[in-house]
Amino acid sequence: MGSTKIPRYCLHKASGQARVRVNGRYVYLGKYNSDKSKQAYARIVAKCTVEDSGKTPSFRSSEIPSESILISELVVEYLKFAKEYYGAATGTTSEYRCMLDAIRPLCDLFGDQPARDFGPLKLKAIRKVLIDRGICRTHINKRIGRIIRLFKWATSEELVAPSVFEGLRTVTGLRYGHTNARESEPVKPVDIAVVRATLPHVSRQIQAMINLQLLTGMRPSEVIGMRPELINRESDVWVYEPDKHKNKWRGHSRRVPLGPKAIAILKPFMERGSSEYLFSPAEAEQERNANRAIERNRTTPVYPCELRRREKRLVAAKKNNPRRPKGDCYNPNSYRRAIEYGLVKLNRLRLKGSPDAKPIEQWTPYQLRHTFATEMRRKHGVEAAQLGLGHARTNIVDIYAEKNLAFLKDLAKEHG
Repeated sequence: MGSTKIPRYCLHKASGQARVRVNGRYVYLGKYNSDKSKQAYARIVAKCTVEDSGKTPSFRSSEIPSESILISELVVEYLKFAKEYYGAATGTTSEYRCMLDAIRPLCDLFGDQPARDFGPLKLKAIRKVLIDRGICRTHINKRIGRIIRLFKWATSEELVAPSVFEGLRTVTGLRYGHTNARESEPVKPVDIAVVRATLPHVSRQIQAMINLQLLTGMRPSEVIGMRPELINRESDVWVYEPDKHKNKWRGHSRRVPLGPKAIAILKPFMERGSSEYLFSPAEAEQERNANRAIERNRTTPVYPCELRRREKRLVAAKKNNPRRPKGDCYNPNSYRRAIEYGLVKLNRLRLKGSPDAKPIEQWTPYQLRHTFATEMRRKHGVEAAQLGLGHARTNIVDIYAEKNLAFLKDLAKEHG
């Protein structure tokens, strides 16, 4: 399905059949308003809903008795609930996107089958498909868990019998060393020297975000969402309180103190509307375009004929390869890509200066958080790292902070 709209359930008066228009073609579903036509429509809606980020359809599968409800109909009903529950009115939250990824193979393999017949073996069949696709073990376990969560909700709504959910619960997660599923590489801190070498090759907005993460340990989603109205500037230490963060749904608050170094980074970006994002990709692109002539060290004037040629090339490029205009706020993916582009520039210069130079490996914004945690734990202990990361439990810090091998070596010298 390549559609960007949920097709409407319509009556074809000449034949009395229900039909929908999908990708410019009419699909006939059977007698209008019959259970069979509604079930066929639900299968189409489920596929559109999953592939198009879950736009709300007008069809309600609850009109069909729960004993005969199909998995595709169940998916339609669940995604309506999930959009509201996860705050995904526009289908943009990460958990909602993850839920769509988890449900897609369920619809593809078993969407036209009754929900009451979905059991552990079919769930394992989906898991086998995910293993064959090369998805790592931990992500497979999360996706299978989301499918089980769907049936838990369906049980609470009396759309399926409790025995279906209880059967799915018997499927345990894949364990390390007991499966042929791919294992993910652990995320490690990024070397500060590598970060410093990358900074000159990214925009000043990305530079500020990277430095703020190193100083505060913020998540990428927290630093890209900074706005003046969320920063308390009443004292010499500012306090940033994100309006969206990972543990907000648990009722936890998140306050990030900003010291003198962080304040100095932020001040050039504070002269804007209180509700505007501090770091704008559109602003970064404007500055990049303005600096291109300077970077090329042009000494001759730009004549009108050249400006016309540039404009024609730009129009042709947009026609052949249209690009979405830059927005006013980064997202985790665009933030990561901006760093990747900077590393490409850095490695190109390194290879140009020395063809035998080893290229610097890619690193991500999440590694900056690991770097902060490791340094904070080394200097001030696990509790300081926990507070800086905004975690409720200290054992989570072990995920981010590398074990201090140097400290253990010193103990070995003294006691071993």
